[in-house]
Amino acid sequence: MTRQRLADPTPPPAPPEGGLRERKKRRTRAALIHSALELFTTQGYEQTTVDEIADAVEVSQRTFFRYFANKEEVAFAVQEAVEAQFFDALRERPAGEPPMTALRRAVSLAWDTIEQAIGETVPPELHMRMYHVIESTPALIAVHLRRSVELEERLAREIADREGLDLDSDPRPRVLVAAFSGVIRVSGRLWGARGDCSSDAIRKLTEAYLDHLTPALAEDWNTGSTHA
Repeated sequence: MTRQRLADPTPPPAPPEGGLRERKKRRTRAALIHSALELFTTQGYEQTTVDEIADAVEVSQRTFFRYFANKEEVAFAVQEAVEAQFFDALRERPAGEPPMTALRRAVSLAWDTIEQAIGETVPPELHMRMYHVIESTPALIAVHLRRSVELEERLAREIADREGLDLDSDPRPRVLVAAFSGVIRVSGRLWGARGDCSSDAIRKLTEAYLDHLTPALAEDWNTGSTHA
């Protein structure tokens, strides 16, 4: 007499729904960013409405506001990720590196991986086009400057912590970060005006301007002068 195999009373574990939900949320967020940036770069930031962004992804306005507080937030979503990557790269620099070296190498490291990081959300080329929009839209320029000031303060505090300095009594971290950030802004503005949307173009321009930062601050510019 053959014995029947009894069914296992314990059902197999269900796939983790939390992971599934999180992936769906990430896809929806990425789709909203992609659609928003496409609309901003083709018809203008001011001319684009939240409803148009939501409609392009076939979600409700209410769903849009679950992910972003407003148009401004979605416009800078990729830029925020880029800034976070740079800041993380700075925090991972060896403790013994001089501050300027740490900043320079952190930005170079960020450039090495930036396209992959951006590409997880939007095509890098679309991010570059969006940067042009930011640089040419008064409302976004104001936000960009505010965000830059906030990032500079975080960077200065990180430099001060690395060097064991009191940021409130020692001005050097803020002075250094202000000079460094100024180079980043100038090179970004010039890149935006030249019409080459490639990441390679802005990287080369930024590195060339950073190469001139120390000589611009420390050397005599007038090579033909005869000082007493």
